[in-house]
Amino acid sequence: MERELLLLGLLRHEDMHGYRLVERIERDLSTCADVKKPTAYFLLAKLAKAGLIARSRSREGKRPPKWVYRLTAEGEAAFQRLLRENLEAHLPAKVAGDVGLAFLEALGVEEAAEHLLRRRGAIAEALEVVQAAPEHPGSLGLVLSHQRLHLESELSWVDSVLTRLRQADPKLGRPAKYGSPPPPAGEAS
Repeated sequence: MERELLLLGLLRHEDMHGYRLVERIERDLSTCADVKKPTAYFLLAKLAKAGLIARSRSREGKRPPKWVYRLTAEGEAAFQRLLRENLEAHLPAKVAGDVGLAFLEALGVEEAAEHLLRRRGAIAEALEVVQAAPEHPGSLGLVLSHQRLHLESELSWVDSVLTRLRQADPKLGRPAKYGSPPPPAGEAS
């Protein structure tokens, strides 16, 4: 129900056509939601059928008409209910990248570390993007803050795994191309 909450929440702020909704999600909320255009239109039709949103045709100039969606009173009530349920719920994170960790021992220590260094580089890049985002007041700032904390934690965790791998094989090379985690406590760089 998170995607429905997202669409209803965005429509609380303004009436929008589907393309603009998807655009807003991709621009402002991609760190917490992944809603592709076909999924958004499917959900909008479902919400309209349930009476949670209403739609009307709108035309700008000579462009083809578009459906514009607005929240109904029933939609506001559903939004309030979904919001409360979402805030109360612990939704356990499922990290797709952990599947590879389950089979890490199938690689040699050096190769495993090389791949994890690439992962570390990707996490560091994502963290830089979040850190470079301008400060946002209110709720959007909370989303960015949570994402930043998650990425910092993930970076720290990957560093600890790399440290464990280095301890298993002290001769482990660290390709500079992907950056290297800080040395373990007490070890000189």
